[in-house]
Amino acid sequence: MKDDTILRGQAHQDTAHDSAAKHVTGRAEYTDDLNEPHGLVHAYLGLSQCAHGTITAMDFSKTLADPGVIGVLTAKDIPGINDVSANGKKDDPIFAEETVHFWGQPVFAVIAETRDQARRAAHKAQITYDALPHALDPIAARDAGRGYVTEPLTLRRGDADQGMAAAPRRISGRFAIGGQDHFYLEGQIAMAVPGEDDDMTINVSTQHPSEVQHMVAHALKVPSHSVIVNVRRMGGGFGGKETQMNLFACVAAIAARRWKRAVKIRPDRDDDMIATGKRHDFVVDYEVGFDDTGKIRAVQGDWYARCGFSSDLSGPVTDRALFHADNAYFYPDVRVSSHPMKTNTVSNTAFRGFGGPQGVIVAERMIEEIAYALGRDPLEIRRANLYENGQLTPYHQEVNDQILPRILDELEAGSDYQARRQAVLDWNAKGGVIRKGIALTPVKFGISFTATWFNQAGALIHVYSDGSIMLNHGGTEMGQGLNIKVAQVVAEAFQCDIARVKITKTTTEKVPNTSATAASSGTDLNGMAALDAADQIKARLVAFVAERWQVAPDAVQFVPNHVMAGDTAIPFTEVIAAAYMARVNLSAAGHYKTPKIHWDRSTGRGRPFYYYAYGAAVSEVSVDTLTGEYVIDRTDVLHDVGRSLNPAIDKGQVEGAFVQGTGWLTTEELWWDDKGRLRTHAPSTYKVPLASDRPRVFNVKLVEWSEAAERTIKRSKAVGEPPFMLGISVFEAINMAVASMADYREPARLDAPATPERVLMAVDRLRG
Repeated sequence: MKDDTILRGQAHQDTAHDSAAKHVTGRAEYTDDLNEPHGLVHAYLGLSQCAHGTITAMDFSKTLADPGVIGVLTAKDIPGINDVSANGKKDDPIFAEETVHFWGQPVFAVIAETRDQARRAAHKAQITYDALPHALDPIAARDAGRGYVTEPLTLRRGDADQGMAAAPRRISGRFAIGGQDHFYLEGQIAMAVPGEDDDMTINVSTQHPSEVQHMVAHALKVPSHSVIVNVRRMGGGFGGKETQMNLFACVAAIAARRWKRAVKIRPDRDDDMIATGKRHDFVVDYEVGFDDTGKIRAVQGDWYARCGFSSDLSGPVTDRALFHADNAYFYPDVRVSSHPMKTNTVSNTAFRGFGGPQGVIVAERMIEEIAYALGRDPLEIRRANLYENGQLTPYHQEVNDQILPRILDELEAGSDYQARRQAVLDWNAKGGVIRKGIALTPVKFGISFTATWFNQAGALIHVYSDGSIMLNHGGTEMGQGLNIKVAQVVAEAFQCDIARVKITKTTTEKVPNTSATAASSGTDLNGMAALDAADQIKARLVAFVAERWQVAPDAVQFVPNHVMAGDTAIPFTEVIAAAYMARVNLSAAGHYKTPKIHWDRSTGRGRPFYYYAYGAAVSEVSVDTLTGEYVIDRTDVLHDVGRSLNPAIDKGQVEGAFVQGTGWLTTEELWWDDKGRLRTHAPSTYKVPLASDRPRVFNVKLVEWSEAAERTIKRSKAVGEPPFMLGISVFEAINMAVASMADYREPARLDAPATPERVLMAVDRLRG
């Protein structure tokens, strides 16, 4: 037994991603790598060339005459419901019927023997439109009376009008916050394989297999049990495969049903970016009242969102923007409202942070405004307004796990913030072309789906007679390390090496009615469901061992690769083999639902979040005031993940989230021309952060002393989304560098993203 006392891959250990070697060697199989069934054909979408208009004619004669073309699908060929809306509003058609609502809306699909043939033939279709007026941005849509795509929300506590009137000082402003494309490495893709009767198997890159199952079933007009959805892994998702994949899965399935052949659909990167939704961009009108010490007295604001032509997830996204409009700060009197505007653009969707970043950054803008008005370090203003335990958020949830003061203390000291800030001030005082900035920003992020029913998960565990373990759960792996973390939980429960645990693909055949892998809840939910399944099997084994070896149940313990029956150590494999022979059930389905949460949207009150995750970052930048270009000289991050299940994986998530958040606020700009065409639709025109854009010095640490106050999985905390907002520290530092051009008498008030063009224009404005 002495050789088995050190277990590999237990919870709270640095453990390599289960597919790491496959990723770097190219052996990891994605949907496009699967063996293609005999007779497989390809589909390709035909996209509208009009931002808003009525379809007057569709001519496919040239398309159908092309070599290899089998046929064309339009709305009339859908056997069931022409809709992929995630919320039941039936406002998001698979194919446009009479009217197109944005440039790039799918109108038809071409089916051909090869992908190249389908793609080329799609461009030969001739569709004519009677153009209608269009509105592209949220303010234009508001002024044109376009209305909302879904119901708005107002959160209020206290009397914002009275509090604002009584405040000694007041500041108001408008802040334009850009959107962001997901730019997952693996694009959207689906392969549908028809079976006997009405059966259809969909291999797809999606974060929400159960939703794909339902959408395909509705489109085919069959029960959900006739549709199987499989996901082995995704090459990135970030929210872009939570609802947007529904379209591609349905098109493949409809074509497979009609021609009784397997069908694959994989758009080009350009069409992927044009036809799929993105992070919502916002225009926010805000007002903050405060006193001479920098304490906030009142806040009010209106968040106008570019939602696109249909609702998609705009309701919960704009809700969450309001949930995080306070970030880490207490507002005594507050009223904030969302305005989910209908625009003639692609319907925007989930993206890492799910609207939260667009709330947090407005809170940081107001803090910055207060600091400049008072001539103070923004960090002082941040500290003065941090939540204290017992205070209520604008949605009336009590904050009771506040740890930011200690995080800020440790980060401020560890990064030598005060000395470096003084050095920045001294540098800028000399004048010159290169100006520097430094900022320390915190984040408080609520964890749970605000749609309460999504806070549940299932898992299935089989222990085979040789002692090997098969693990399946309802979460999806998109590179974030979900599978290895859940496997670590199971390995620790059985006290066996992780090599004994086989992680299998996510499939609706094994775990039904799953929630999307989103809202940073994948490990929280699926880890607890897997632990529940493991505990069920362990309970049966304890009873069996107690009876077989004649000991009391409390004398049975799982120890490294063995089970103790009193003083007798029995190898785990021997116990399992004996249990099988004794007809013990070695399989269990686990389930978990998050406790304590509730939310009443009609009153704007409740406890939508189980707990909060916290973190902070210090970033220092250098800005060239002649060109507007800048570099990130150094970033220090201290982030709270509770008692980390896998520190190596979690640290990687923090690093990646920070870089992606920085990209959102600096380089990634979405631009539509006056005809409604997205012009930034490829790597040549849309700039994601490169390796050269990362901080020159990048110090990332996890908070080692924190553990979740609530009973989360092994007292860990979610890590996917919260650190995304730490990139705001870079944006704030750039603002400081630009503000030095006017000796900090006023803030730079940069809109996001802070592209070199915007920086240069702000420099010129402050110089003038």
